[in-house]
Amino acid sequence: MKIKDYELYQVPPRWLFLKITTDEGIEGWGEPVIEGKASTVKAAVRELMDTIIGENPSNIEGLWNQMYRSSFYRGGPILMSAIAGIDQALWDIKGKYFNAPIHELMGGKARKSIKVYSWIGGDRPSDVALEAKKVADKGFTAIKMNATEELQYIDDFNKVQEVINRVEAIRNEMGDNFGIGIDFHGRVHKPMAKILVKELEQYHPLFIEEPVLPEHNDVLKILSNYSVPIATGERMFSRYDYKDILASGYVDIIQPDLSHAGGITECKKIISMAESYDVAAAPHCPLGPIALAACLQVDATCHNAFIQEQSLGIHYNKSNDLLDYIKDRSIFNYDKGFVKIPNKAGLGIEINEDYVKERAKEGHNWKNPVWKHKDGSIAEW
Repeated sequence: MKIKDYELYQVPPRWLFLKITTDEGIEGWGEPVIEGKASTVKAAVRELMDTIIGENPSNIEGLWNQMYRSSFYRGGPILMSAIAGIDQALWDIKGKYFNAPIHELMGGKARKSIKVYSWIGGDRPSDVALEAKKVADKGFTAIKMNATEELQYIDDFNKVQEVINRVEAIRNEMGDNFGIGIDFHGRVHKPMAKILVKELEQYHPLFIEEPVLPEHNDVLKILSNYSVPIATGERMFSRYDYKDILASGYVDIIQPDLSHAGGITECKKIISMAESYDVAAAPHCPLGPIALAACLQVDATCHNAFIQEQSLGIHYNKSNDLLDYIKDRSIFNYDKGFVKIPNKAGLGIEINEDYVKERAKEGHNWKNPVWKHKDGSIAEW
């Protein structure tokens, strides 16, 4: 079997899909994308695909290393996202070739299902208690929300109080057993992160995500003194990026993104590395159905994966949502806060290619919002 051809589809709301075809007619799908840089990743995918046309798609480890190591300049969000989507598609092909789900080829299941959480509140969170109640009525037992709007290095305490008020409202409405993940989104600098984590500790968050930007992971030493699980990793792109933070002992939950961090092959290794440090995993995935399917296949095989992000109803999904591009929407049925691991061959989903092609005609040019402080300086989004 050989890789014969490929196609790329830039589809709303902000995703990029890749289809790889083989000379035996087997097709595999991947989702190589960086939010806001879909066209850039698309160019990188084309460059990499040109180097593996004619290769055996089953040799995933060899092809992964070829794409990664044959480039003098390697790593980073664009190249690793391009590799990620290609890797997902190769695994999809291999699963279909052997008529087995990917997790079966990776050693089999460690679990039948995994807990999922729902996003609430948008980029500028408000009315979160009401939104938490709405998603709880749909069966979710955990949510994630952005904690703050923009914050200066040193900012007014009333902004801290607004965060406290929102989290307190959810806790009072939903009770002690409801999971509240609080995403600092890299918007918070060290001085304010220290204050926020201390103030939020009393509400027993499920985790605090990316309390500081990954380039400041050394600050996690200070924040790890509180009894709040610290999560990070969505902007770390290989096992090499995770080495120091895992060895430091300052992180409790890692969040590699299977569409950003080298795909199924690399993220399986990253999560297994974390297990050796007694660190949990909650893969990052505010993306499309192919990315989620890839996450679930890896979650199935990893003992330390405990919860999975998913994008159904997320505030970014305005023109299209998670289930629009798959034929069997029941694959991602959420039941009492859990989703079952797909058992069909490959990724376990069937893409509605006709609809993908239709929406790709519209495409998208989604970009991050640009935020500024009152003084005109750029704020972290």
